[in-house]
Amino acid sequence: MAGSGAYSGGLSVGHMRSPGVVREERMAFCVWPNTPEVFPFKDSELSSHLLSQLNILRQDRVLIDVLLCSENTEIPCHRNVLVSSSPYFRAMFCNNFVESSQGRVDLKGISPEVLLDVVDYVYTGSINISMDNVVPLMQAASMLHYGRLFQACSTFLQAQLSPDNCLSMIRLSEILHCDSLKEKAKEMAVRSFSDVAASEEFCELSLPELMSYLEDDRLCAEEEQVFETLLAWIHHDPFSRRGAIHDLFKQVRLRYIHPTYLFQFIANDPLVQSSSLCTEIIDSVRRLMRSVSAKCGSELKPLWTTPRRYTCRETLVVVGGRKNNEQTSREALLYDERTQRWQWLAKLPLRLYKAAYVCIHSILYVLGGLSLSLASGESSVSATVYTLSLKTNQWRTAEAMLEPRYAHQSVSYLHFIFVLGGIGVNKQISNSVERYNSMFNQWEAMSPLPTAVLHPAVAANDQRVYVFGGEDAMQNPVREIQVYHICRNLWSRLETRTVKNVCAPAAVIEDKIYIIGGYTRRMVAYDTKANQFVKCENLKERRMHHSATVINNKLYVTGGRFLNGHDIIEDSDCFECYDPKTDVWTSKGTLPYKLFDHGSLPLICISNRPNLP
Repeated sequence: MAGSGAYSGGLSVGHMRSPGVVREERMAFCVWPNTPEVFPFKDSELSSHLLSQLNILRQDRVLIDVLLCSENTEIPCHRNVLVSSSPYFRAMFCNNFVESSQGRVDLKGISPEVLLDVVDYVYTGSINISMDNVVPLMQAASMLHYGRLFQACSTFLQAQLSPDNCLSMIRLSEILHCDSLKEKAKEMAVRSFSDVAASEEFCELSLPELMSYLEDDRLCAEEEQVFETLLAWIHHDPFSRRGAIHDLFKQVRLRYIHPTYLFQFIANDPLVQSSSLCTEIIDSVRRLMRSVSAKCGSELKPLWTTPRRYTCRETLVVVGGRKNNEQTSREALLYDERTQRWQWLAKLPLRLYKAAYVCIHSILYVLGGLSLSLASGESSVSATVYTLSLKTNQWRTAEAMLEPRYAHQSVSYLHFIFVLGGIGVNKQISNSVERYNSMFNQWEAMSPLPTAVLHPAVAANDQRVYVFGGEDAMQNPVREIQVYHICRNLWSRLETRTVKNVCAPAAVIEDKIYIIGGYTRRMVAYDTKANQFVKCENLKERRMHHSATVINNKLYVTGGRFLNGHDIIEDSDCFECYDPKTDVWTSKGTLPYKLFDHGSLPLICISNRPNLP
């Protein structure tokens, strides 16, 4: 019987069975392999049920041991619930403070309505936050150390942010010591700087506050607007603020301002002229530009070498060319790297055959070309220059070139645009060279090319313009490099069998000039420092009449014409990217249509979207 009583496998106390039956029952309850001996059970509803029951006890005043008081309102509570919910109440009730033994606790500075909302939150975990109660609720949450409630209020306010109220929100965040709200409001202010800077509240900023905006790399504004903003701030209270012009002026990134604006508007502004330190900076920039040097003195270097703001990003623009082998195109397209889609910009005013394309100071230039009249069927060689800014998305005419020309080459360097060769009104290949000086808004004739060539690869680097190959008037390839020394206005020539490109673009990455194709699959990089060629990964097809440009130190190649496997020339809508670090080509999809003899350029786009690449 003692043995039976110790066994709990199903035998009732007092039952007597034979030993054989007992053995069978024991075998029925034995533990099989891989069967868990412990069943972990977690009641997911217990915590919410417990909180609900505590709230019912509070409402029925059962086991209440403290009253939280505000003005004439008493709110019954349980000390242990308050202690468990907040470090503030834990310190109050679990230490030798007088409140630990009191039945009534007055909470000054919190209205009855807000205190009741907080207590309801403690007992239910829920609360309704609105613009009517968010500020006092946030103050109470800060005082009583309810961190999650405080952050919930901050999240609510962040959702209400707009350019109209972000400066007020920054001031509120400073009063409430809320870093998360302050950072989001500041982000809104720098992203919507144009709208914010036009407000009356902006003019009331202190000097340190204004400085914090102007030096912010996230500021979404062109540098011209940065200058105009600091002027408006000073003119709001000129008597006390004019002395700040030098400190504010140093926040303007002069390198990215158009020279015409800098030397005609900024340099002549009375406030700038009143500061000897500002005029010294402008004079240093003027000397640097006139020296045609990319290197600056120690006094200007910290200002001149400051990088662009994060909101300025290079985007690819494709313009002009022959579309689908039908007619000269007026289209201009912008490629959005993040969406990998093409956007249509304003159309060129007219169709231009074999114009030249270049970008300088965030402005796209279309120079010359053969103008075709569909009505009369006649054509004329043009000297007209059209410009496009992404800011306005409108085409305008600029100072015309000295000579009409088409099938010419153009390249930018510092504040210059160089135009080389091409075909003039006499239908002859020209060796003339002219350059546009954006500092003085004028064209000037330069030393001519030693050898007149068509369709060379052209690039500028380290105070020199390089002209690789091309073909002469008899369509024979010219195997030489013609080098133009910008400072001396002199040409030199270097014969080399390595050069054999025709209708190939060139692009510069660091100190290497990449020559891409040209009736060949070959791509080579010319090291300007070592004066030698380096072979790179080949193109997939023999390519010509294509275009190439550099964005973020990668080479983007668009369109062109290629020789297929049967040696038949076809038009291309190819869009590829080359990474010099890995020596690898990657497909970027296709252009919206087949295109050749077009321009492919990097333009600076200012975007207020966060997390720019």
